Amino acid sequence: MAALTLAVPSKGRLKENVDTFFADAGAALVQTSGARGYRATLNGFPDIEVMLLSASEIASSLIAGDVHLGITGHDLLLEQAPELAGRIHLIKPLGFGNADVVVAVPQYWIDVTTMADLDDVCAGFAHNHRRRLRVATKYVHLTRSYFAQMGISDYRIVESAGATEAAPAAGTAEIIVDITTTGATLKANGLKVLDDGPILKSEAQLAAALRAEWTDGARKAVAALLDRMNARDRARKSQVLRVRLGANADQVLARLERDAGASLMSRPADAGGEYVILCPRPKLMDAIASLRAQGCDAPATTQDADYVFDTANPLYAALSAALA
Repeated sequence: MAALTLAVPSKGRLKENVDTFFADAGAALVQTSGARGYRATLNGFPDIEVMLLSASEIASSLIAGDVHLGITGHDLLLEQAPELAGRIHLIKPLGFGNADVVVAVPQYWIDVTTMADLDDVCAGFAHNHRRRLRVATKYVHLTRSYFAQMGISDYRIVESAGATEAAPAAGTAEIIVDITTTGATLKANGLKVLDDGPILKSEAQLAAALRAEWTDGARKAVAALLDRMNARDRARKSQVLRVRLGANADQVLARLERDAGASLMSRPADAGGEYVILCPRPKLMDAIASLRAQGCDAPATTQDADYVFDTANPLYAALSAALA
């Protein structure tokens, strides 16, 4: 039996992104019971069992502590558990699945551009229609929290089970709270986002359930996975620089660290050999300029690294502290 359970999306663009993410880290996901199966393995990590669930189910499973790790949207986690402390530890944003949770109103409401304007509309609507303005959304808790923060109370929520953006046109609500990536769908449905209407900027998160059973085996498995992820991330952000340095090599290296944040990886075995230096990718030309300014005229070459394993792993250290 696997020591650790990881839940990942079972379909859609989010699943494709997750597959690509793990494959890039050298840990491809392989479904164990065919294309429609709901179990998978992670290559190189035999102690990790992978479950394929919907993004919403992953959030629920994390909050309940039924899985150790999961990849789902930050918006879904906050919708199901507005207070994550003590329940969920956000290990790492993954850079995909980006979407904003926003308040959108009809475009023809030309005088309504802010939440303060909407507050006036809500009050007037209740007075004129003898009922509260309706807000269609799947994000009930996020909506209530944000509207309370903005001092708006004259409204009622209509929980949306389908295409939320169509609710105003269908006459089932006056405004909506929904997710958007480009805003094109909202615009196509005659809606606009209020200037201060963005509630949350969301993206896919690798999250840990603090209420799961974290055995020694589970901790060992997650440490290995986070080591790999951290090493791959560090490698993407770095380049290996090879160059011959003169007799004042230590002085050159010290200035390289100051000028470009570069760090020595290894010294040459003989006096005429190359030094191997790890340089942050955005600072590569700063490193070259520093070498030239110090009189180093030897050719310098670069190469990409697959992984850069640090002595300490900040991802696991933060999780370990949260579990403690």
